[in-house]
Parts: sequence; C-alpha cells; structure tokens
Amino acid sequence: MSEELKNSPISPIEDFDWEAFERGDSKKNESYETLEAAYDKSLGAIKDKEVTEGTVISINKREVVVNIGYKSDGIIPYNEFRYNPDLKVGDTVEVFVENQEDRKGQLVLSHKKARTAKSWDRVNQALENDEIIKGYIKCRTKGGMIVDVFGIEAFLPGSQIDVKPIRDYDVFVDKTMEFKVVKINQEYKNVVVSHKALIEAELEQQRKDIIAKLEKGQVLEGTVKNITSYGVFIDLGGVDGLIHITDLSWGRVNNPADIVEPNQTLNVVILDFDEEKKRIALGLKQLQPHPWDKLDENLKVGDKVTGKVVVMTDYGAFVEIAPGVEGLIHVSEMSWSQHLRSAQDFLKVGDEVEAVILTLDRDERKMSLGIKQLKENPWDKIEERYPVGSKHTAKVRNFTNFGVFVELEEGVDGLIHISDLSWTKKIKHPSEFTQIGADIDVVVLEIDKDNRRLSLGHKQLEDNPWDNFETIYTVGSIHEGTITELLDKGAVISLPYGVEGFATPKHLVKEDGTPAKQDEKLQFKVIEFNKDAKRIILSHSRIFEDEQKAEARKAKKATAKAAAAEEQPVAQSSNVEKTTLGDIDALAELKQKLEKGE
Repeated sequence: MSEELKNSPISPIEDFDWEAFERGDSKKNESYETLEAAYDKSLGAIKDKEVTEGTVISINKREVVVNIGYKSDGIIPYNEFRYNPDLKVGDTVEVFVENQEDRKGQLVLSHKKARTAKSWDRVNQALENDEIIKGYIKCRTKGGMIVDVFGIEAFLPGSQIDVKPIRDYDVFVDKTMEFKVVKINQEYKNVVVSHKALIEAELEQQRKDIIAKLEKGQVLEGTVKNITSYGVFIDLGGVDGLIHITDLSWGRVNNPADIVEPNQTLNVVILDFDEEKKRIALGLKQLQPHPWDKLDENLKVGDKVTGKVVVMTDYGAFVEIAPGVEGLIHVSEMSWSQHLRSAQDFLKVGDEVEAVILTLDRDERKMSLGIKQLKENPWDKIEERYPVGSKHTAKVRNFTNFGVFVELEEGVDGLIHISDLSWTKKIKHPSEFTQIGADIDVVVLEIDKDNRRLSLGHKQLEDNPWDNFETIYTVGSIHEGTITELLDKGAVISLPYGVEGFATPKHLVKEDGTPAKQDEKLQFKVIEFNKDAKRIILSHSRIFEDEQKAEARKAKKATAKAAAAEEQPVAQSSNVEKTTLGDIDALAELKQKLEKGE
C-alpha cells in the first residue's frame, strides 16, 4: 500500500446499510441489476450482422483495433484496409458486426463486409455525381488491372491508366490511386474505372487557360513531343500544337526528323488556333526571313546558276539553287529534241545541275530554268552540219502511215517518206521495212530551217535501178516470176533483180483455164512498163493467147493462098492440089486447138 493511502483518512459511507448487507437483503440485488442495466446501456446498443461505425485506436502490421463503444474492442486484419494507406489512429471506419462475443469473449468485426454492404450504392452514387474516389490496385488482368473500390472489384483498362501508353503495368500493382467511375453494368454488376479521365480533366482545364491567352503571331517556347511524317507536335506547357511539315523550313523537307529531334526546346509562332476543336497551328520557318528576300539582287535572266534537284514530275524538275529558293526546269527546256519525253529521262532527285535563268519574278517568287541553253542549238547551223546531199546514220524513233521519223542527233529530227524507202518494193507500212530503235542510213533531200524539218531519203543512197529495168523489162518480153500475194484486184509477182510486177485476174488464167495460185512460178509477159510510176504490168494468159493468134493468122494466110491457087492454070493443078490439101489440114488442126482453148 502506498504512503498516500496509509496517511489518508478512510471513512465509511454514511448511508450504507450494513444490516441489510449482513442479512442479504434483496434490495442489494435490485441495486446490482439496476447498476448492470445502466452499465449495459452506457455501452451502446449493437446487434449482430449490422453495420456501425468505430474508431481506430491502434494499428500494427497485421491488425487494426477498433472501438465501437462496446465492452470490448474489435480486431480487424490490416489487409482489409490496403486500399487506404493513409489510415491512422483516430479515424472513423465502418465495420460489420460478425459476432458480439465469440468463444473467447472477443468482439468479431469486419471492415470488408461493411464496405461491401454499401458499396454498390456508393459506386452508383460516384458515377452519378462524377465523384473522384480512391481505389486499391490489387493485380493485373488481361487488358488492364483489377481495382478494389468500396470493396468491389472494378476493372481498369490499360488505356485508362494514363494519357500516355503504358508498357509496364506491374509498377501500378499495390498502389492506391484516384479514379472516376466511367461505366457500370447493372445486370452483371461490372464496374469500369479510369485514372486517365482525371488527368484529361486537369489537362483540359490547363488547355482552356492556355488557349484563352493565345494570340496569332505570338511566339512561345515549346518542346518537341512527337515527330510524324506530316509534322511535329509541340508541347506548349499543357497544350499541344502542330508544326506542319511545310512550316518547318522555307526549303523542302522530306522528313521532319531532319529538322528537329525529340525533346528539343525551340521557339515557335502561333499561325492559327481553334478554341472549339482545340487545334493550334504553329510555324518554325516564319521566325526566319524568307530566302527570296535574301536572294542576290544582281541575279538576272541569262545568268547561270547551280542547284540540286529536289522534286521530279513528268513535266519538269524543281531545282533548289538556295535554301527555300527553287526554279522549275520544264521538260521542254531539258533538250533541243522535240520528242515528247518525261523529265525522268533526263534528271533524278539529288542530281547537281547547272542551268540558265529563263524567267525571274521576285514578287511572285517564281523562277524558270533551262539546261538545253548550255548547249548550242543544232538548228542554228543546220546547213553546215547537214547539207543537202550529205549522207548520215540516223535512229528510227517513230512510224506513221506515210513515213519514218528518225533522229540524227539530240534535237535534230527528219522524215523519210514511205516512197523514199525503196526503189523496188511496194511498202504498205514503214514497219515492214525497219523497226523502232534501229539504225538506218539516210541522205538529206531538203532542209526547212524555219519549221525545223529535214526531208530524208534511204533509197537515194543507191542508183535508180529503173534506168536498167527499162532495158530489161521491155513491153512484150517474157520473164519468169513468182506470185507472192493474191488480191481481189490481181496478184503481186516477184521478178528477177528484186522488182515486182502486177497482173489482173484475167491475166492470171492458165492455158487449161484454171487460175494461177499463191507461190506458183510461171512465165509472164510484160504488157506495160512505166518508169516514172515504177509500174510493170504483166500477163501470163497473154503468152498462149498470142501464140494462138499467131497460128490463126498463119492459118488465115494459108487459106488465102489456097484460094488463090485454084485460080491458077490447069497445068499447075497437080501442084496446087497438093499444096491446098496440106493447108487445109493445118487449118483444121488450128481450129481444134482454138476450140480446146475456149
């Protein structure tokens, strides 16, 4: 016993009824029950399977002790509070009374069941009020994460974790984060939450604040956020803008990565913005003077410049003579040739070229160039290069029905008329004589300098064989020929020395009355020769017809001679009679031949 108790006076309770206490009076029991009831009432009324509130009185790694105003405190496993890492002593929490007193006399509580009992209502309320709630990320799952929200397992899609793509989901496991409920399936009790929605909402407010302060022409500092094939996205401090590829440089840009690099800080100018669509167009080249303004003032038409081919089209090539200053070389200014050709036949992207300025418009910032002007125009001295009568080798470029177009050199073309291809052959189309791309020998027949035309010939390289044919294929002469082509109007006959003749159908009938056939070799008589028209008309029928006519004339003469002999004196009758009979036999034989021929 302490000294204080020893020294303090002890006095009995004045109104204590000792006699009743000794007797065991029932009043004592009544007083005890009253006291017990009052004690029970002071503990508060609780029932099993109900949700109530309690106060955290202690926390350790395994348990949380909660006082709900009952005669004993309840112990709850700490893992039921994992979703709330900020839990501390003195916090008020909801608990579910499992059992007021177990076999050990311990009050059994559950925080998880308390949350579950009201969780569905709270989740729906959070969705309805667009409320920000906390959740504990329990684990990964296919396509996202499982989040504990009010004791309900909600799904967090991977795309809703952050505004940026997430590669490693595991870093979020066992973390408590803020979320918004974005979707609830009432039938299947599925809940979808999003953390990205919170970030977007915050960024949206930042965008509104920044856009409200923007002005066209304003220069801002930004950071390269993303590089694409069509431009560069710049982070302006909470809002993104786009520098289109055409606004990166005054020169042509094939790849934006050649101009800027990721995370690079640079100044940009605002070209345009749309508050509703939240689009901001930025420019980088506009912060620098236009290259045309710096172009040499002394540069003029006729000057030579050098540059690099940056773009090719079918109609020409764009050459950059200085960064941002380009000129067009039209395909017609690439060669003195008048052939229709593509610019790709002369140049390609990346070629370094020298050219002559043809036109220069500084106001419109346009320039046309030419490269053919660096070479002498071959038509300026065409009479000296290709005088009439000179012989050359040309290349076949194209055909027409009336002749062959050939190229003597780059820019110098000529035409060989179909009638000037061969002295002897009848050519229907030039493709029968030569082919495109082939070399052909020619002689210059005529020069038209004003229209840049040369008349050429091929057959003139040889003497005119018709001068000799005139002595060979005389009218009435007979020659062996082969039928090379049968037509409705007659046949083409190949004769010796490479010449051809023509026979009409009536002159192709053979002696037996049948017509001549293709590739048949027969004797033909020349019935017409025209040197100027280079025409030989032939006949096979005329050969035996003329023989028959000769025999008929001979028979006629014999008949006349016999008639005259009858008028001679009788003395000569024996001789006359002999002669007359012979002539009569000959006449009869000729008549039979004529009948057979008919």
